[in-house]
Amino acid sequence: MAKGLMVTYALWAVGGPIGLHHLYLGRDSHALLWIITFGGFGVGWAREFFRIPAYVSEANAESEGHRKRPRNAVLPSASPTRFAGQVCVGIYFGTVAFIGLNSLNFFYVIVLPLSVGVGVHLVSSIGSQTSDLQKTLTTCLITSPIFYGSNIAQLPISLAASVTATQHRSFKPAEPPGPLCHRLYRLSLALLAFSAPLGYCIFHNTTATLYFISDCVASILEMFWFLPWLRRLFEFFLLLPYRLFCAVTGGIGYSEEAWRKVLEILLNEYTERERLALKVLSLTEEATPEEITLRYRELVKMWHPDHNPHQPFEAQKMFIKIQDAYETLHRRRRPRHKRY
Repeated sequence: MAKGLMVTYALWAVGGPIGLHHLYLGRDSHALLWIITFGGFGVGWAREFFRIPAYVSEANAESEGHRKRPRNAVLPSASPTRFAGQVCVGIYFGTVAFIGLNSLNFFYVIVLPLSVGVGVHLVSSIGSQTSDLQKTLTTCLITSPIFYGSNIAQLPISLAASVTATQHRSFKPAEPPGPLCHRLYRLSLALLAFSAPLGYCIFHNTTATLYFISDCVASILEMFWFLPWLRRLFEFFLLLPYRLFCAVTGGIGYSEEAWRKVLEILLNEYTERERLALKVLSLTEEATPEEITLRYRELVKMWHPDHNPHQPFEAQKMFIKIQDAYETLHRRRRPRHKRY
């Protein structure tokens, strides 16, 4: 069945950032990329306004069997836009892997290069072209040990993989898209594979993650205390994703109240390190800040090395452990920056 231009534009406007129009046109690789990157970080979605007529014509030619590519067809010249997209998505995939899986012993040897390679290959497989996945992954595996342990290893690995993918481009076999249910099933599996490590990391480190984000935002805003108008401008852009989320989910008032309740619950959860600190001080999770301080002073006095001359090494070790435990709980209880 022929694809309609107006239908495609409507899907692009309503669900473009999650690839609904690409799913409609049978461009599953493009749809997956848009779901994972929310429309190519917004830039790709806006750029497609001018590309949609060509996408529709290509999809109709394929469905009607009109597109017959000669065997000796010459590939078009390499696209700088596609190359830049490969590099960016490779870095993006590598960063997601770094957040969720960096505790694995073989992360820099296997996990990181494979993640970057898959991201680069996904971009290279958009449209009628593809690349050699095996050669792309091999390049990543060779490049990764050179930058072992580096916090910016994703960048050189992604650059090397993008060059390899560009050099080994080829046309995809002309095949009609399969049943929609089968395509949705494959997309779901791919999306689950991408999001599972990140979701695991977020749910197991929620409190630390929220504190880290809160401190970063507060530090950025405090940098501009002498320019109130610039501070307000930064606040607007930093809160823009939250405001969009509230608008989509049904109004600022209700969503803000619900979000504050969720934050309160999450921020009141103890991390594993804080639980160990409570155990050192022999306290429960219901302990108040006053009880924590009082218990700390009692234990410090009890285990001070000057008060334990018969066991100085054990006292010194316990004294340091008590101080670390109190500092951990004190950071949790310290006054937070104002929430916006």
